[in-house]
Amino acid sequence: MSAINWNDGRLVNLKGGDTATCAGELNPGQLYALFFYNSAGNDANAPVSVVWSNSQPPVQVVVPGTTANQGLAALCFVSGDDTNTVSASLSSIASGVQVQAFIGSVKMPVNTSGIQNKPLPLDGQAHSFESFTRYYAVPASHWYQGYLRSDINQFISVQFKENSAVVNIVNQVTDPDNVVKYAGGSKDLVTINKIANQTLPWTLQGNGRQIVWINADSCQNSQTAEISLQSLAAVYDAFKLDAGKVEVGSR
Repeated sequence: MSAINWNDGRLVNLKGGDTATCAGELNPGQLYALFFYNSAGNDANAPVSVVWSNSQPPVQVVVPGTTANQGLAALCFVSGDDTNTVSASLSSIASGVQVQAFIGSVKMPVNTSGIQNKPLPLDGQAHSFESFTRYYAVPASHWYQGYLRSDINQFISVQFKENSAVVNIVNQVTDPDNVVKYAGGSKDLVTINKIANQTLPWTLQGNGRQIVWINADSCQNSQTAEISLQSLAAVYDAFKLDAGKVEVGSR
């Protein structure tokens, strides 16, 4: 059994009896999600206890069993308005359990070792949205058009702003309640956006603050997943130019 310092939110490996603790690093006004992947490879469910309060019971998260490290993530949201400290403990009750975990938000993980942390170009082009990928962007104060695409059932990703998150589910087939959990009042800060189609379009109004997108699905399910975000400012500018034109001889 090990006690793991998790203050940087990095990708860690938990075995039965291990506890990872992020102490004093959650900020007020920010929403976080703990991402858990079952990495045991023996198809046994992994029971994780998320402790966020001394007066409230832990949140119980069951990370679905899988083989060949191909399972989707289980999530637990935590608000920095409720606590500045959170820990995750993997029970040793189940034989051979093992979980990979990291903390995601506009701030976390600070240590991105093991995570693909890269800017999302605002060019409207499709970019591969692989597993363990964290995209970030700082959209300017105008409208953007975004798309998520996947041909895999129940593809899940999370979009973070400072104090809110959207769980996007493409090709939704089941209710996500079994893999999305909440600590304290964090549920009021999370929107579940689910569609039955392969492509999920959305509009976004930037405000000069960072937005983050994190994949919450398996390596296998992410092989064909794509994300894109396009600035609509050029379209808006074209409208203004057209409106300002005066045809010769129109007077």
